[in-house]
Amino acid sequence: MNMDQATNSQPSQEVPPGQDQFNVQKIQALLTAKDDTSRFVGLALLKSLLDNSEQVRQDVNTMTAVWQTISPKFLDRLIKTGSQTQNQNGGGKQGQEMLDLAVSVLHTFITLLPAEVVRGKRAIGRIPHLVACLLHCSEETTRLVLETLLTLVSQPDGAQEFNQVEDLTPLTEIASSHQLVLKILEHAWLGGMLASSDKTALKSKLNKTVGNLVTSFKGTDAVTLLEFLSELLRSLDPEDVPQNPEWLPTLRTFIQGLVKSRPTAEGRAAWTNITATLLQLYPTLAPDLLFLDHDKGKSKAKDSDTAPFSYVLISLLLVDLRASLPSLLEKLNSPEYKPVSTRLSSAYTILSNFIGYLLTAADAPDESLFTTLITPDLLLKLRKSISETMSLTIEYLRDRYDASVAGAQGLHPDSRTRAVHTSTGSHLPLTWDSKGDNITEDPLIESAIMALAIWLREDDGEVLRLEATGLMDMFVELYRNSSHPANAVTSKQLDFRRPILAALEGTILTSINSDNPTGVESFLENKGWQVLSSDLLTILNSTSSYLSHQTSAVQTQQVAGAASRGLEIIRILLPLAESKEPAPQEEWLDLVTKISSIYIPPPPATQSVGADGTDGEIIIIPEFQIAALQLSTSLLERSHRGIIQKRYRHTIAALVGIAEQVNSWLLMLSSSSSSSSSSVNTEKGGGDNSSGSNSLFEALDEVRLALSALQGGL
Repeated sequence: MNMDQATNSQPSQEVPPGQDQFNVQKIQALLTAKDDTSRFVGLALLKSLLDNSEQVRQDVNTMTAVWQTISPKFLDRLIKTGSQTQNQNGGGKQGQEMLDLAVSVLHTFITLLPAEVVRGKRAIGRIPHLVACLLHCSEETTRLVLETLLTLVSQPDGAQEFNQVEDLTPLTEIASSHQLVLKILEHAWLGGMLASSDKTALKSKLNKTVGNLVTSFKGTDAVTLLEFLSELLRSLDPEDVPQNPEWLPTLRTFIQGLVKSRPTAEGRAAWTNITATLLQLYPTLAPDLLFLDHDKGKSKAKDSDTAPFSYVLISLLLVDLRASLPSLLEKLNSPEYKPVSTRLSSAYTILSNFIGYLLTAADAPDESLFTTLITPDLLLKLRKSISETMSLTIEYLRDRYDASVAGAQGLHPDSRTRAVHTSTGSHLPLTWDSKGDNITEDPLIESAIMALAIWLREDDGEVLRLEATGLMDMFVELYRNSSHPANAVTSKQLDFRRPILAALEGTILTSINSDNPTGVESFLENKGWQVLSSDLLTILNSTSSYLSHQTSAVQTQQVAGAASRGLEIIRILLPLAESKEPAPQEEWLDLVTKISSIYIPPPPATQSVGADGTDGEIIIIPEFQIAALQLSTSLLERSHRGIIQKRYRHTIAALVGIAEQVNSWLLMLSSSSSSSSSSVNTEKGGGDNSSGSNSLFEALDEVRLALSALQGGL
């Protein structure tokens, strides 16, 4: 092939207008010729025609027909030869012209052809050569290549073809100056994960390429990279996320650099979102990595009084929350709401993780961990700032819920629009109510409630807890909505049950233990007992059904998670049942009757449930069932003796039978756990792991004694 001759044969005249059809036929004849010189001339004429004839560009049939006449191998040779000749003496200009021509024509066709044609092999097969040529392209041609690649990898077949390319260095080396590179990688990897049969190989390649990207962004603020990684990692399935990647420490450096430099709004959003993402995906690695000041003591230039990084990080987040929440409702229906709410949601997630990490550090045997994290004087400042932020959070949640569901009293009718019909009924929304997003689908609400719940449970501020009781109607309604079976299959609906249980624990239990009954009264007035007890019965039925049938390890995890939630419910209801006021009500005792009707199957003659090594997770099921029996006996013990004798004789007998069945399951599971743990302990020199089972047996014995006493009094 004589590419020099082909380049010199390029016509300089533009295609005359009005002869489009004749020119197309002439070009097709040249493109189907056997010699590359004619093909090159045809390609040059085609570029001129496409540049000057909008009619041809918009004619899908003509464009498709011409595309079929272009040899894919000729395009590949043109791109490859054009890239190579740039490095040869005297071939730079000619090589650039070849490369520019091939890329320009390819870009035009990929942009204008129908999607079904773009999905074909003639188009996506060009991906490897387009990637390889990037280091030899001019600025304009680089843009065209990247736009072409983005269109191609947006197709499932294109994503798979792209993920077969071994060397992505040409892309990663220019990523810091071309943001389209990151969009290409995101589309290719997310599309590839959905379609790939070998996710392990793709996961390994993703990990390696991200490492190269992180290296290429050194020396920059890395804002675009952090934005990209935050979106990418959140979108991946958990099993597809790289585990313990080597690039995490470098990301920490990027984050610390942005935090200390007080960046623009884009930079603030980038480091906030990526920090929250890392904490969610790497709960074991990320807290130490992000909250501890790893450079402390390494630099002599550092002032010993400089605030720890964690203090600076959390302080900036709290300032951002307090500055943004008051005006957030005004943005509810604007395009600005989504990015702002995402950033604030991430801020709450970081705050929740930090509070948990702070508590862990305070309880750690090594006191240096806590002192490295934060000093006592700074902790006092931070506590005050967090409390102020949580008070403002309560106000926002109240306003947001009112706007979305409850409406508000005292407003002029002009402040409302026409009625909106929702799953919870019809209401007149406020003018700032969201047109598209329900409160039950807003991640900001979920993360805000979680952060508030953790703080209410761990902090002893009575004023803040009293303020939080004003959200009781919202807590109960969101919990009811999350428990509704119809919402379980709705992907947009968020599950608020765990964060709300934590919030209720911080408000109701405090109310029980204090002289202020507001929390308990509000909980009961808003039908909180009915909502939690209904979920409790659902969990009891699901655990019973699980014990009756062989299930998979995934189902075991789901049932164990539900049983764990059931224990949290009982931790709220049991103190209410044991408190002096109010006395057990009729509906409370109805719960006892329903618990007594739950069927607990006998354990199998041979070990089948938990035989796959999940018996350690299954042990939480009898623990939950014992807690339900404790709740039942406590309610019965506080009831009037006459009522017990008349109505609950058979109920108590049924509870005794349930206790016997639970005891049988405990014996089987503890025996299985002891045999497996003893072999592990023999190998590792471990101790006795039976203390948890022993405490369950003791709790069950107390229940059986209480039930016997109730039977004896009948």
